[in-house]
Amino acid sequence: MNKNEFLEELRKGLSGLPQDDIEERLTFYSEMIDDRMEEGLSQEEAVAEIGSVKDIVSQIMSEIPLSRIVKEKVKPKRALRAWEIVLLALGSPIWISLLIAALAIVFSVYVVLWSVIICLWAAGLGIAGGSLGGILSAVIFTIQGNFLQGAAVLGATLVCAGIFILWFFICQQTLKGILLLTKKLALGFKYLFVGKEKE
Repeated sequence: MNKNEFLEELRKGLSGLPQDDIEERLTFYSEMIDDRMEEGLSQEEAVAEIGSVKDIVSQIMSEIPLSRIVKEKVKPKRALRAWEIVLLALGSPIWISLLIAALAIVFSVYVVLWSVIICLWAAGLGIAGGSLGGILSAVIFTIQGNFLQGAAVLGATLVCAGIFILWFFICQQTLKGILLLTKKLALGFKYLFVGKEKE
């Protein structure tokens, strides 16, 4: 793929974003290709070294705040006519309540996801606290001469410690998954909003 094909494909991938952002990114990648060609690479090699257009579009979409895209897209392309304003005003009890309900659902799903993470970490801390308490109890039993009870408590404590280690990795992976899911959802909303504008 040569430079012009790359930039044209990038322009298509970014269509629907604010025009200033599109031009800024196209200029940036055009200069990047030129710099690599000055270093001795051919045009095709310079383009290949930058990466795929799909990955670049995903990165750019994740960098641009959703609020900026919405602000750009909400600007009317023409002045509203009187009958459109009347319809918006008359329909506002319906569309405002639907919008509030949709936002409440999205917010509650977000809160539930993070509540699961908090509960998992709290349970893990409880297991860790039980392990520390078990070690203390085993020491106390041993000091009092109850070696059999001390050994039993120590064994249970070691089991709890093993469970905590496993639990820690489960919580860590779940946290990474929720963060990735949150990022993908935000990116999906951006694509959804930009995609509707392209149509």
